[in-house]
Amino acid sequence: MMLTVRRNILLTPGPATTTDSVKLAQVVPDICPREQEFGRLMESVCTDLTHIVADSGSYSAVVFGGSGTSAVESILSSVVHAGDLLLIVNNGAYGRRMCEMAEAYDLDSIVFHSPPHVALDLTALESTLRSSRRKITHLAVVHHETTTGLLNDIAAIGELCRRESVCLIVDAISSFAAIPIDMRQMGIQYLAASSNKNVQGIPGLSIVVAETELLENKRQHKPRNYYLNLYDQYRFFLETRQSRFTPPVQALYALRQAIDELKREGIEQRYLRYQKSWQTLIDGITRLGLPYIGSDRLHSKLVTSIFEPEAPGYSFQEMHDYLHSRGFTIYPGKLDQFRTFRIANIGDITSDDMQSFLNLLEAYLRQIGFIPGALKGVIASNTRSSEAK
Repeated sequence: MMLTVRRNILLTPGPATTTDSVKLAQVVPDICPREQEFGRLMESVCTDLTHIVADSGSYSAVVFGGSGTSAVESILSSVVHAGDLLLIVNNGAYGRRMCEMAEAYDLDSIVFHSPPHVALDLTALESTLRSSRRKITHLAVVHHETTTGLLNDIAAIGELCRRESVCLIVDAISSFAAIPIDMRQMGIQYLAASSNKNVQGIPGLSIVVAETELLENKRQHKPRNYYLNLYDQYRFFLETRQSRFTPPVQALYALRQAIDELKREGIEQRYLRYQKSWQTLIDGITRLGLPYIGSDRLHSKLVTSIFEPEAPGYSFQEMHDYLHSRGFTIYPGKLDQFRTFRIANIGDITSDDMQSFLNLLEAYLRQIGFIPGALKGVIASNTRSSEAK
């Protein structure tokens, strides 16, 4: 009989709820990561991670110990060199994070600002690429901006980059393994992902998938980093089938199991399951009178930013604690101009789980005396009206 673990429903943008089989895959005999057996495990994981978004004949996955942010930092600090000019699309908290990385590494960069709840102005972006006094060599953008759930049009951005001979860097941490991505068709040279979120593994591993030719043709520059050096990590693994430094061993066994489960479900079917849970969420919060940010046309249907209820007894922390004590974890918002909280519908959850959450949310709202529909007039001009943009 298989051991079961208490099930918590994480309605957060990551980590996500995992299966018992993924959790238990970590329970393995102790092994030195320098052994050939473990090298074969890493090789199979890297090959399958590549296949999620690209052809392993032309693209390669490089794995580091760390959160998804370390994958983005590895790319920016390894790929953008003196004489290059990086354009960063900043339309949410994670675009802003890339700006902070560029500042920390003193990269030559400019920023294309856009609101976090409307589609990017691709005409303006193209104008920025063409009108820059210096040649823009790299463009970095978040695919799924979990600040609001906005999905940026990577295929269109990739086409702009092709025309202007710009290297495209994509933070796909929150879309990888749910929303179908084809790096070659979309014109992506470097892509960042992680072991949790839609892959449904456990946290601890960051992933870079890149064109193999670019990884092998390292330009001779003084490195800006050490642990996160993308070229050195790739080459060391190519030569030894080992990570340069000790990897999170158990996390890799869990990732192997998670990838196997992803293969059985299929990316398209996983995304359909997520979308069904999202529709259940939207139907429920609409009935409860809680509007959300963003146009359905532009929405990832993975993470939703919801306006906080207006009621005298409301407190996000108290709502969080009420739900957490009953097995559901929610996440605060990341918008400065609006009071929001976020609900994700990723991980090993179903629409029935989402309905159970909505039942608890309704009980909490009744408890604090919230009147359904009270927010409608306050946010109408800032939310669903963006559908027309």
